[in-house]
Amino acid sequence: MGKRNRSSVVEGPKSGGLTSTSATPLPPSFDGVLEQYKCDTSPETATSKHSIRPSTTDQKSQQLVAKSKGKRSSASIAVKESTAKKLKRTRSGYASPSKYSHLVNKLTDSLAHNLICVFVGLNPGIRTATTGHAYNHPSNLFWKLLYKSGCTPRLCRAEEDGDMPELYDLGLTNIVSRPTKDGSELSKAEMDAGVAELEAKIALQRPEAVAIVGKSIWESIWRVRHGTNIKKDQFKYGWQDDSERVGALTRPGYNWAGAKLFVATTTSGLAAGMRPHEKEKIWKKLGEWVERRRRERTNEEETTPITSLSPSSNHMRAYPQQLPV
Repeated sequence: MGKRNRSSVVEGPKSGGLTSTSATPLPPSFDGVLEQYKCDTSPETATSKHSIRPSTTDQKSQQLVAKSKGKRSSASIAVKESTAKKLKRTRSGYASPSKYSHLVNKLTDSLAHNLICVFVGLNPGIRTATTGHAYNHPSNLFWKLLYKSGCTPRLCRAEEDGDMPELYDLGLTNIVSRPTKDGSELSKAEMDAGVAELEAKIALQRPEAVAIVGKSIWESIWRVRHGTNIKKDQFKYGWQDDSERVGALTRPGYNWAGAKLFVATTTSGLAAGMRPHEKEKIWKKLGEWVERRRRERTNEEETTPITSLSPSSNHMRAYPQQLPV
């Protein structure tokens, strides 16, 4: 097949027909575009329902559009594949303790007696364990949420974790002590095993409230207490029923109703289930209560005579070293 001469003329009857398709493109006006699609109305071509021949320029435009769509489609597929690979890399499965046995976990609990609230995390990450400071990864939102919710009057640094009890009557601990890259490397069994130790810590230190930092921690506590997984309609963020208090004890000479329980969202940067403003809304409910209790405590201390303070009062109660048997 020979090459088509772009400057060829398509002849037709004088009464109508396609005009010359010269190499010079028609101007981009309505009349110019209409000129490209003149129909041949002669009897010889009347048998054709539509006698339209697009110009070479229009054909090239269609080809370019098709190529552009193909490129966009290929780019979209490439982005999806890249995202899938990233998710595959970040989602790890269970890792035995031997995987991180070379790490020295420098993180310790920041606790004291009779605090306003103790925050319970899942377990230390690699950076947290090696530096010895809680929630120390740059992507973790804990310290930002603590400030934005009102739990602290200013934005604190991870290096100040040990000062939280003295500064703001807040404490920090975890349900599992061994470090991992993320929570998926822990087993349900070891998370459940940490519940009893957590209850003992809270019973010993007797804070007013406990804030669970993440849904999976509350799921473990529920599983141990109720012997079954929590159902979707049973789960809720925020304050829990009074029957779910933490660390409650009834023993001779040591009766305590336990700390009221608040379930907050996870602050991990790897968790993308909720948007930042949605997390802030949940944390704000806790922050408002913490702020109020801090003001009330300050007022109580200012109005309580020094002579009335005794070792048995809330203000000067000695820290217990162990629970009564």
